[in-house]
Amino acid sequence: MEHNCGLVTKNKQPVPLKSVEVDVHVQGHVATVTSTLLYVNGEERPLEAVFVFPLPGECAVCHLSAKIGDTEVVAKLQDKQKAREEYDDALSSGHQAFLLEESDQSPDVFQLNVGSLPPGESAAITLVYISELDMQADDALRFCLPAVLNPRYTPQDMDRSQMATVTSVPAGTVPYTLALSAHLSSPQPISKVESNCDLEPLAYLNPDKTQATVSLSPGHLFDRDVELLLYYHDAHKPTAIVEAGLDTAEPGSLMRDPVVLLSIYPEFPAAVTSSLSTVGEFIFVVDRSGSMDCAMHSGKDAKMRIESAKDTLLLLLKSLPMGCYFNIYGFGSRYEHFFPKSVEYNQKTMDDALEKVKGMRADMGGTEILQPLKHIYSQPCIPSHPRQLFIFTDGEVGNTKQVLDLVKINGNSHRCFSFGIGQGASTALITGLAKEASGHAQFITGTDRMQPKVMQSLRYALQPAVKDISVHWNLPDGVSVTTLSPPLKVLFHGQRALLYAQLKGENTAIPEGSVTIQYNLLEETVKNQLSFCLRPTGETGVTLHRLGARTLIRSLEMEERAAGPEAKALREKLLQLSLQSGVSCTHTAFIAIHKGSGQTVQGPLLHRTVPTPGMFFIPTVLNAPTRIMAKMAPMARMAAAPPMPPVMMFWDSMEDDDEMFDGVQEPESPTDPLLQLISLQKASGSWEMESSMAKVLKKTDDELDKLMPVGVDKAVWATVLALIWLYGFCLDAQDEWQFVAMKAASWIQAQKVDCVSQCVQAGNALLGCLLQQKTLGL
Repeated sequence: MEHNCGLVTKNKQPVPLKSVEVDVHVQGHVATVTSTLLYVNGEERPLEAVFVFPLPGECAVCHLSAKIGDTEVVAKLQDKQKAREEYDDALSSGHQAFLLEESDQSPDVFQLNVGSLPPGESAAITLVYISELDMQADDALRFCLPAVLNPRYTPQDMDRSQMATVTSVPAGTVPYTLALSAHLSSPQPISKVESNCDLEPLAYLNPDKTQATVSLSPGHLFDRDVELLLYYHDAHKPTAIVEAGLDTAEPGSLMRDPVVLLSIYPEFPAAVTSSLSTVGEFIFVVDRSGSMDCAMHSGKDAKMRIESAKDTLLLLLKSLPMGCYFNIYGFGSRYEHFFPKSVEYNQKTMDDALEKVKGMRADMGGTEILQPLKHIYSQPCIPSHPRQLFIFTDGEVGNTKQVLDLVKINGNSHRCFSFGIGQGASTALITGLAKEASGHAQFITGTDRMQPKVMQSLRYALQPAVKDISVHWNLPDGVSVTTLSPPLKVLFHGQRALLYAQLKGENTAIPEGSVTIQYNLLEETVKNQLSFCLRPTGETGVTLHRLGARTLIRSLEMEERAAGPEAKALREKLLQLSLQSGVSCTHTAFIAIHKGSGQTVQGPLLHRTVPTPGMFFIPTVLNAPTRIMAKMAPMARMAAAPPMPPVMMFWDSMEDDDEMFDGVQEPESPTDPLLQLISLQKASGSWEMESSMAKVLKKTDDELDKLMPVGVDKAVWATVLALIWLYGFCLDAQDEWQFVAMKAASWIQAQKVDCVSQCVQAGNALLGCLLQQKTLGL
């Protein structure tokens, strides 16, 4: 009988990874994350451990080191191919080696190889990355430690040897632990910290509450990404921060010169934010792969992802302005569209679309988003109707870079609003879609409701577009600027925009400079000016330099993939920038070698994959196997199947496997009076007096007829009642029905009737409310 000591996988293989410790230092809007992974070889032979894990898609990975006993080895950044060769050579020579590299297909997936760990020895691997904190709608700054990495679907035309294999165990049985602590520092007081995980109490370190610590409670089950929502006072304050360069860096290089980070928060006048467009082409692209038939979260009464998406489509279709154009796409390993081309929004087309939405299922196999995007971009844009794409996906896409390249090529023809659904949605894909097409990205995780976030993006899409954005630098003689960030193409009300720039030259007489951001909004020119010091004092570190380098690296990588003869020169430029800044890119990798006895290992190394958590959200399928395994091929150079990181498992079949979902038992959606009422609204914005409406209002038909003012049109009466009910009983969900109500009020005003005040009074009496006519927008 086989006996294994210590931690083992479900297949009874010993697990070399024992613990993960994460230390987060937040300075304002930037987080420096230090992760230490402890590996122990409890077997009788040397082994190689392979760990594939997620990181934020826009982070700058800048350090790798390994501590073996009392010896610490700091990795160097090298050309990726050379680093791989050194790694193999080290293992062949009997040394220990550690290799960290970014996936060729997606910048949010990394692979760590821990090679030739001798029996009984341990190694503590430390990696460091820097990332910006995302601004949320409620002004929170969001830090996310990705702990979930879903299997990525491999399109048929891709080399599947480039993808990673998932090795999983059920969530809660992951045989290693996670500890996380965070130190927070901000120029403004820290008001509170919230999380989707259990936290220890927030501890302030000074009286003005600008520094604090918080930590994850013990026992995290690796069933979700770890989110921290940080709330600062005056979070919208524009800033310009200058970071000094390194005296030891090469003259004229990015790391030698100062770097400035501009944080811009446009605040539009109320006249602008309340002015919504009545034109546009709205294309809704909905993931219908098998993994969308999973619950939104693990709590009680959680809806399936596809059902939540259908509810959201109902709200969107009811909120569109009359006269615009729209279409809906569903995609999996194939795609389909409701109409051959976008159609004008009216009662008939809305009804047709809603009927088709009811029949939508998560029955289209894998997650292949490239082909539907190609079809959309092949359709001509409609004159005077700006194209707006809304993409809903759980982000399980293997060809992320290929998708983003396509979106960038077509970026000038549309805006893209992207939504990552559930744990483990690819940050690189979701944020990249919005970034390359001048839109806005949202993540729906845990118990978040999809609808309010989507309606917020719809408001962005309907608001007047910011045009002619320009950045003007006012610098003293002898000082020039090189922008590291792509040009600003879009600004949204209250949403942060970041801009990195390199300052070259020097002027000892004038210590300050300034920058003016100018744009046109509703035929008016708006200017925002920020001043900054050109000579920062004290030790400022190189955090901003590395984030600026990361920003430039991502832009150059996209240029390289699109280039022809210039690709070789761009690759050399990328290599030079990556090596100088110490920030990894797709062509570089971190390599550390610890020279041991030098005795060649006899026989092959044991290969151990670190198991990852899997939630095993499998659709209810009649007469189906009890397990569905993801068919994912290993990364190109690995002989053994690499593991994934802390991960929640969802499965997409790699083939067009619609037959697996025949007979899916659809859960009955709980009765939601708000959605019921909205479903009864006409495309024009009005309601009709009917029994189904009386039922939502919890009244009888007779009660509605009895209190209706004499001579009032029934549709006007019904629409006023709907508005009173929304404001009187669903005010906490106003973000979801705001456009529905605006359409209703506009429709009533267009009727030019004199009885609105009587209807409001009678409606208040009927429904037991005390609302003013002005409150209803009438």
